[in-house]
Amino acid sequence: MKSTLRKVQFALLSGVLALAGSTAVMTSAASADSMAQLNATQLVANLGAGWNLGNALEANANGIPSETAWGNPVVTQAFIDRVKAAGFKTIRIPVSYLGNIGSAPNYTVNTAWLNRIKEIVDYAYGRGLYVLINMHGDGFKTVTGSWLICDSSNQTTIRDKYQKVWQQIATRFQSYSERLILESMNEEFDGQYGNPTQPCYSNINAYNQIFVDTVRRTGGNNTSRWLLIPGWNTNIDYTVGNYGFTLPTDQYRSTSIPANEQRLMISVHYYDPWDFAGEENGTITQWGPAATNPARKSTWGQQDFMDGQLKKVRDAFVSRGYPVFVGEYGAVDKTSADSTNNRYRADYARTLVATAKKYGAATAYWDNGFHGVYGFGLFNRSNATVTQQGIIDAIMSGVGSTTPTTPPTTAPPTSTPPPTTPPTTTPPPSSGRSCAASYAVTGQWQGGFQAEVRVTAGGSAISGWTVTWTFANGQQVTQSWGATVTASGSTVTARNVDYNGSLSAGGSTTFGFLGSSGSTNGVPSLSCAAR
Repeated sequence: MKSTLRKVQFALLSGVLALAGSTAVMTSAASADSMAQLNATQLVANLGAGWNLGNALEANANGIPSETAWGNPVVTQAFIDRVKAAGFKTIRIPVSYLGNIGSAPNYTVNTAWLNRIKEIVDYAYGRGLYVLINMHGDGFKTVTGSWLICDSSNQTTIRDKYQKVWQQIATRFQSYSERLILESMNEEFDGQYGNPTQPCYSNINAYNQIFVDTVRRTGGNNTSRWLLIPGWNTNIDYTVGNYGFTLPTDQYRSTSIPANEQRLMISVHYYDPWDFAGEENGTITQWGPAATNPARKSTWGQQDFMDGQLKKVRDAFVSRGYPVFVGEYGAVDKTSADSTNNRYRADYARTLVATAKKYGAATAYWDNGFHGVYGFGLFNRSNATVTQQGIIDAIMSGVGSTTPTTPPTTAPPTSTPPPTTPPTTTPPPSSGRSCAASYAVTGQWQGGFQAEVRVTAGGSAISGWTVTWTFANGQQVTQSWGATVTASGSTVTARNVDYNGSLSAGGSTTFGFLGSSGSTNGVPSLSCAAR
């Protein structure tokens, strides 16, 4: 969990850039796009790796939304193109409305603000990405001008305002295809980090029901659009447990949707353990089985806990046809206190994404645009460059995505140490059903190491791959991800798993593993066979 201030981090230090000088305005999206009727499994697969445009459209100054208010630059088409080039397929765009909502009884949303929201949506939607927009900061008590307050006494007015605002938003995006998803609210709760209270939870359920009914009744593609619904503070336990969450009914949805399918999905966030993922100190900097210093590793919230939490949402919702979207996750940069921190941030991201996929959930990394101390940023938004390629690679590995054949330009990392040994690469084939593999040691410590292998298809698409190598110095694989790994003596065989075997010509994927070191930790020669 996190407060608005924690999400802002130190973005204000980077200064506010003027609207003047922003680049590129795209042509508006098509006025009437065809609507693919995706079931839950197809939707999650299509969402792929997701990313948040955080601290932009939900930023505000004295209760008036402004995308530069928290220190990030104006969003441009070039920057969104960079995010897509990095491999992300979904962009979640948090949005606040606050002082841009007019007075009763109409509660008219400022036209210029709606136009800017649409413009940024079109930057991503027009490039074929999935886009998600929500109502983000209007329910935070810590935000000036917030009004969607679940423990307020004036619920009649709040519900009327909420309905009218969503009616305007839904109408504006009525014609967009299934690649636009609407989310009712963000981290809505009473502001106290404890068990949910009543009737506050009942009011949150009422907001969700108003949202679903309002969007559906605007007609057009909204009658069959996927809608994203959160429980109390997007907390997994308070959503799956017996704390009061109620799924909205969907009585106004299109009759063209098969009766046995859903068009509602569940929103949760994941930042456990908070002392690693979000707490702004240099004490807990390591996570997972590769951690080398017990004093820097949290006593809870490791892989078994993560697996258990995501299994809960599978059992409660995915099994009933309601896909789950982990709309925020990530870990702040603590390399100022521990130079190895980025390794564990990458491990955390990879494991979360892979585990979510295992249990039928999609994910979106929280990026607040800040890439300094305690920042979540993966990109430098000012010059549209990558600052945390290792974390991006980990996300793509976890989701099983192929990476771009022409990698995006990357700014030199300020804190990520280079691989401890240079990669070795088998020569890439020029044509035929073939593949190449490269191996790099990405970290090592006394008695152990971590490595990553990249598999690249040759001149033709492939449907599967097998990589083999022989360790010369007694190394052993102890844990792997993104591949099925077996060993016979010193010979190791890694085969694709179900989601990353098919690669287009020139496309690639990665898998990784932890190992125990021998007397030395040399890099072996690899052989890659394609199917």
